[in-house]
Amino acid sequence: MNISVPSIRPACLLPLLLAVIAPTALASPAHADNNRLNLSVAKMVYVVQHQAGCTNNVQINPQLQLAAQWHSVDVRDNRALDGDTGSDGSSPQDRANAAGYRGQVQETVAINPALSITSLEVINQWYGSPEQLTIMQNCANSEVGVWSENSLDRTVLVAMYGHPG
Repeated sequence: MNISVPSIRPACLLPLLLAVIAPTALASPAHADNNRLNLSVAKMVYVVQHQAGCTNNVQINPQLQLAAQWHSVDVRDNRALDGDTGSDGSSPQDRANAAGYRGQVQETVAINPALSITSLEVINQWYGSPEQLTIMQNCANSEVGVWSENSLDRTVLVAMYGHPG
């Protein structure tokens, strides 16, 4: 029994591949569910604080998480941003106040030029920066909000640290 398979020229495959791949490749945000990553980073902040001698508990705060979300989206979508200042000139304190948080805040930002980042990569990035390590180790920061956003070529994770006022 002979089965005849028509030959397919490679040039004919290109339009088919583009039709299937292009809609997903051109999409801006990757819309990943980053809850596990965000929670893992918050837990690692607790560990870093306790390694530094802190005895407090670190609580996740929804207002700080909202402020972190706003900034992570802003940094993901505005490639000129690489730190604490937002595209509208806002500071971490401005964003926390706008989210309804009452207290002093600090912020750390991790940017990875890839679709994803792990919590270990984030903590290692922050450990390598004396300024960001000092923020993480600050025992007064008893509340945290962590948010991450992805695009195909950039992942941004923002942690907002607060001490209620």
